[in-house]
Amino acid sequence: MEVDGMEMMRTPGSSQESAVKGTSRMALALALAGASCVLLARFALRKQRAISFTDKVVVIVGGSRGLGLAMARLFATEGARVVLVARDGAELERAADALRAHGGAAAVRACDVRNRQQVNSTISRLADEYGTIDVLVNDAGIIEVGPFEHMTLADFEDAMATHFWGPLSTIRAALPYMRRRGAKRIVNIVSIGGKVAVPHLMPYCASKFALAGLSQGLQAELASDGFAVTSVFPGLMRTGSTYQAKFKGQHRREFAWFHTASAIPVLSMDADRAAERILDACRHGDSQLVLTSAARALAKAAALVPGVVATSLSIANRLLPGASAKNGRAAHSGWQSTSRLAPSPVTRLSDRAVATNNQWQSPQSDRRADFAAPPRRVSKG
Repeated sequence: MEVDGMEMMRTPGSSQESAVKGTSRMALALALAGASCVLLARFALRKQRAISFTDKVVVIVGGSRGLGLAMARLFATEGARVVLVARDGAELERAADALRAHGGAAAVRACDVRNRQQVNSTISRLADEYGTIDVLVNDAGIIEVGPFEHMTLADFEDAMATHFWGPLSTIRAALPYMRRRGAKRIVNIVSIGGKVAVPHLMPYCASKFALAGLSQGLQAELASDGFAVTSVFPGLMRTGSTYQAKFKGQHRREFAWFHTASAIPVLSMDADRAAERILDACRHGDSQLVLTSAARALAKAAALVPGVVATSLSIANRLLPGASAKNGRAAHSGWQSTSRLAPSPVTRLSDRAVATNNQWQSPQSDRRADFAAPPRRVSKG
């Protein structure tokens, strides 16, 4: 009887426990079903927003070299009417020649993005000539590397003029024409430095933070007019741009660490692969794209454990070259900062990107054989 009584006493509890487990399983199933529906809806909406780049007018500001040129190759492959805008006319012509040699085509316009009058005039002439602007890509950029104490106010002003005021000017100039007719796509190439401030890149990071705020704000405000604004946050990329960057302080050591880090596959991304991802985000009107797994990890860590990231960056700063006691504010290009440390066999991938992405500087033209890369052919189809 006692045993039967105990069995009878346990039964209600067991039933209640089973009911709780059953409810939990049902809640979990409903949650999974709901999440699946959300993902499917997002996939369907993204697919619905997709556009074709065929015959679209694509203006790439900063398109004469590096990532901008890599994007131009892909846009040309898809039949877009590509216009490259940059301040160096000779560099633009080399870029156009390279595209034609590989089966693509692009018009070029010389314009200093820091000059608002030049920007307004250039955008107006392009809109009159082509009838509209479908896609506007802001990729003009400068990089200055070195300790904060060697950076001048002029360095910060130049970075802001290039990375913030320049894109703001191009967007303001292009919006009236894009509103009338066009695919209404704007792509702003920011940087992981616009999410996490990296030591020895203060002017660059400060201006990229400003661009990130502008780009994300525009995405919210222009969506009701049918625009899709994509903010791209690349990490390190193998574009060859380290040779065009400026280095201060112990400039050879600064170049060595920056150039080497930019060449390591685990930390960096091939420029053409990055361009593919950016075009896909632009095509589907994605609001944000973070490139490289290292950049994504850093951005997530900064959001979740900002104190840990701040401490880690402080430690990293101690490992970087210190200030220079002699002429530390003088800026030297990457071409002027090579040493026995870099270039090296480790940096070979980045060095080959120099040839692919038009990163030449005329005084070093006799060294082109050292940076040879297989030709790339752009073909429609």
